[in-house]
Amino acid sequence: MNKGGANTFIPAFYAGRSILISGGTGFIGKALCEKLLRSCPDVGEIFVLIRPKKGLNINERLKKMLDNKLFDVLRSERPSAFNKLIPIHGDVSLEGLGLQPIDREMLIERVSIIFHVAASVRFDESLREAVFNNTRSTRDICILAEKMKKLVVFLHVSSTYTQTDKPVVDETLYPSDLDWREVINVAEHFDEHILKTFTAKYLGTMPNTYTFTKRLAEQVVSDYSKSLPCVIVRPSIVISTAFDPVKGWLDNFNGPVGMLVGGGKGILRVVFIDPIVTSDFMPVDVAIKTMLIVAWKRGIKTFTEDNTIHVYNCSGHDVKGINMKHLIELGFKLAEEVPLDNIIWSPGITTTNSRLFYYLVVLIMHILPALFIDSILKLFRARPMLLKLQRKVYCANSALAFFLTHEWQFTNRKLQHFFDDLSPENNKDFGFDYRNFNIVHYFRNSVIGAKIYLLNEDMNHLEAAKLHRKRMDWLNKITKMLFVLIVLLILYRRNALSYIWNF
Repeated sequence: MNKGGANTFIPAFYAGRSILISGGTGFIGKALCEKLLRSCPDVGEIFVLIRPKKGLNINERLKKMLDNKLFDVLRSERPSAFNKLIPIHGDVSLEGLGLQPIDREMLIERVSIIFHVAASVRFDESLREAVFNNTRSTRDICILAEKMKKLVVFLHVSSTYTQTDKPVVDETLYPSDLDWREVINVAEHFDEHILKTFTAKYLGTMPNTYTFTKRLAEQVVSDYSKSLPCVIVRPSIVISTAFDPVKGWLDNFNGPVGMLVGGGKGILRVVFIDPIVTSDFMPVDVAIKTMLIVAWKRGIKTFTEDNTIHVYNCSGHDVKGINMKHLIELGFKLAEEVPLDNIIWSPGITTTNSRLFYYLVVLIMHILPALFIDSILKLFRARPMLLKLQRKVYCANSALAFFLTHEWQFTNRKLQHFFDDLSPENNKDFGFDYRNFNIVHYFRNSVIGAKIYLLNEDMNHLEAAKLHRKRMDWLNKITKMLFVLIVLLILYRRNALSYIWNF
């Protein structure tokens, strides 16, 4: 098997190798599977750890994943590549990853590269579940990795936000005040009531259980790096693809694209943010390229040659950023150029970092209209839905509030060096021209991608969407005029208007 050297063709490094991916059915995991199969065509086999879910077994879940439009390019070019994906029954929330003994032995014998992507990204998850999903699972996959006979790389996907208590986050491992073993033990043996009491104490300055348990996971990897060839990659906020395999692909409403979609649909009317904050976004295809490059760089050296842990911040530190105010303004412009189908109201978002004002506007612009529209739906024997939807919007904004009102600097010098140092041969499929990245074009493609990949809307119906948007704009203007007239009428009837005029 060709290990190669510093200038090896990246696909040659992956050729013939067996790879294990945890979290393969998630957002990053899907993109990783697709990129490996398309850009590393000689990869041996890819084991994907999958748990049964919503009545689907692991084979059915893999088939459902491959039906995603992300795989259309690969499907048209080389459909036989899908045969290299092998589902493995497992569950990272269970001790020992929920692996069957026969599967465990097979992985030990055959796997040489691990991408540990699996994690629960719910910010409101209980401490127990977050510890099991994010910290204990990392311990258990490290235990499995120690037994693997051919392992050359163990790559752990972390997050730049594991260090939210630091204004500047470098590409280094930071010590922790807590022992991850103790936290796992507490989560396993204490009941929920006691754990709720412990949560605030454990979290300290950390904003939620996700960032807390992902920070602990880094310490797990650090401890096991004494016997494993480890790499930690810390992506920032991972969102739509920039170019590869298509522009604007994504499979969830999380992050800024979800905010633009909510605003474009007329559902989202107020956001709790600091408008001058510039958030750090990373296209998912760039994050995947980063993972493949750094795993290659680590894997071409044996553990005896290099027994250090490698840490990389996968951030947009040197990409021209955009603050939240300008992003929302861009969203308004895009909502006119590329309107979404069947919007429920004319787009318009109020931003504030005052909690009192935020709650007031949520009540007036979200809750009351939702109650009114749901009441009308009930009259027509239709299922009420808007209040439930606005509750989800509120919970999502509340969970993200900390990240939308704070700003960090995530250095990425080592990562930049790797992209700058790629050979022309490797740069073709794995490069990223971060210096000339156009953030405005990127978000325009992201909105179009949301229309196509999330909302399943047809770009050929754009004129109809623009016409509907104009109707909603007129309805919005008429409603505002009627509201002003009603207020003036009330004031007139109470003789208040003449009092105000004389005053």
